[in-house]
Amino acid sequence: MPLKFGIEFVPATSVDGLVSSIVQAENVGFDYVWVTDHYTNRCVYIALAVAALNTKRVKLGTGVTNPFHIHPAWTASAIATLNEISNGRAVLGLGPGDRSTLGQIGLSLNKPLTTVREAVEIIRKLWAGETVNFSGDVFHLANARLSFKPSTPIPIYIGAQGPKMLELAGAIGDGVLINASHPKDFEYAVKYIRDGAQKAGRKIEDVDVVAYAALSVDENAAKAREAARIVVAFIVAGSPDNVLERHGIKKEEVEAIRSALAKGDIPGAGKAVSDESLDAFSVSGTPEECISRIEQLIKMGVTQFVAGSPLGPKKKAAIETIGRKIIPAFK
Repeated sequence: MPLKFGIEFVPATSVDGLVSSIVQAENVGFDYVWVTDHYTNRCVYIALAVAALNTKRVKLGTGVTNPFHIHPAWTASAIATLNEISNGRAVLGLGPGDRSTLGQIGLSLNKPLTTVREAVEIIRKLWAGETVNFSGDVFHLANARLSFKPSTPIPIYIGAQGPKMLELAGAIGDGVLINASHPKDFEYAVKYIRDGAQKAGRKIEDVDVVAYAALSVDENAAKAREAARIVVAFIVAGSPDNVLERHGIKKEEVEAIRSALAKGDIPGAGKAVSDESLDAFSVSGTPEECISRIEQLIKMGVTQFVAGSPLGPKKKAAIETIGRKIIPAFK
């Protein structure tokens, strides 16, 4: 099977501008569009609905929503509606959510594994047309039912990082979205996905393993890598110790980046990022260098590559470059 290509967009600018970029992505050959879901940005479902009405082929999904700030019954209805207006092109990306963003609106990240597992079960039952009576550790539904049923199956992708969530994705997910860019991270992750699949009587081939990577591409490698620095700074600052140790990132660098970000010194945080961190937490450089890295990810079991922020020094030009030079190398 050829590698599938997705692209991530953050609805931080106008919906018109976002949809223009999504249309461009479809035109240059992307297979999937993933739109992030944070209350701070434009509503993901309104943005996806407008995108659905302006595209014909590309699959459209949340990358990712979570069952803490939106109830799974509401998510089931929203994604089923998106599937209807897109003529069967909807996908659901669901994960535990971002602890800091949830905290801003008074929500705690309690029982993330149980919450995601129960949410997936509820959503699938509702999509199947069932009347749902559910009493779980987190969710309780009594005689819940959608008044309409999706005309086509809707895949569910689980956003996962830790071992237990990766195993869960292998057990119940149609796909798994992994925020990582380096082969080492997928060598680690695929073991747990495979274990989860096997325990559920499935094969890992049943799961779309997605590299949700920070990509920066330009014909000038130095410009591409420079554009990735600030994105990588945030990744380093938010990475757990075991991930930083896996890549040999020095504590002094991590402390310098976190200190700069705490002061609001974004440029300073970017300057503190080493070449080692750029290599560990981004796919950045010329098209040929990016192709080489993606080939390494395929060897680790990746079946879909998602181009995430920053894309490149200039977003529109980067999307064109990916479509013209990178995607054709894998088709």
